[in-house]
Amino acid sequence: MSQHVKIFAGTATSQLGQAVAAINGDELGKMSVLRFSDGEFQVSFEETVRGDTVFLIQSTNPPTDNLMELLLMIDAAKRASAKEIVAVVPYFGFGRQDRKDKPRVAIGSKLVANMLSAAGITRIMTMDLHADQIQGFFEVPVDHLYASSIFLPYLRGLNLPNLIMAAPDTGGTKRANSYAKYLDCGLAICYKQRKKANEVSNMTVIGDVEGKDVMLVDDIIDTAGTLTKAADMMMEHGANSVRAIITHPVLSGPAYERIEQSQLKELIVTDTIPLTRVHPKIKVLSVAELFRSVIENVVHKKSISSHFII
Repeated sequence: MSQHVKIFAGTATSQLGQAVAAINGDELGKMSVLRFSDGEFQVSFEETVRGDTVFLIQSTNPPTDNLMELLLMIDAAKRASAKEIVAVVPYFGFGRQDRKDKPRVAIGSKLVANMLSAAGITRIMTMDLHADQIQGFFEVPVDHLYASSIFLPYLRGLNLPNLIMAAPDTGGTKRANSYAKYLDCGLAICYKQRKKANEVSNMTVIGDVEGKDVMLVDDIIDTAGTLTKAADMMMEHGANSVRAIITHPVLSGPAYERIEQSQLKELIVTDTIPLTRVHPKIKVLSVAELFRSVIENVVHKKSISSHFII
């Protein structure tokens, strides 16, 4: 990297930040977070960033302290006279609030985009947004990366004889169909109905999964209710095995227990959000090399389109 490029990582993704820097034999920039007894905190850089391009790595998963920490990092860099400020947000929190789905609700992802822009970013880099249109909420360049470049080599290595891609709900149909076209295999869809958020009331399977090795694909796994219900239903319909590839492992509430009790054989995720515990069914693939490569291309003003497989 150029001597005028520095990488810092927030507390939410410190391990990923260290991995990104270590690939080049570099170290993360020195930064401190001073926490007060009432829960307030202060961010400061412990080295000069004047005239530098700074990359600030921080996912904005709950708690909202992670988002606030990123905003403070951006503000500190701006006030320290950084030349360019790139927010590297592997998981863009509040992304599920991308529209008004009922009267009198906030559009959370637009609000977060406004806050990041107001804080002073000149560019944002993220992965597998819940909705592609979120890119349009920003008035700065957006590098939207896809975990498919991480997952596809792993899928090929499994050598599943009767692979079929599946979407755990109709909202993920486009994503699952892209994988199915690229891998030249079939597609199945789960149709679900919800009584309320995080609670599935009814689900049916569209497509023939009998004797197939099903691979569910989605961007986020939260409470794991939809995914595990879909996996169990696939097995009830005669599937040979069920696995899943999910980019962002939020894994809140009863998620780990549901995964353990389900017929899901393997859950493959990335490290955009660090796991809170190790689980034998969960396989973590790192996005560090992908982000490092894209950061390097951005620094040297090169195209990043070669990283988009599907």
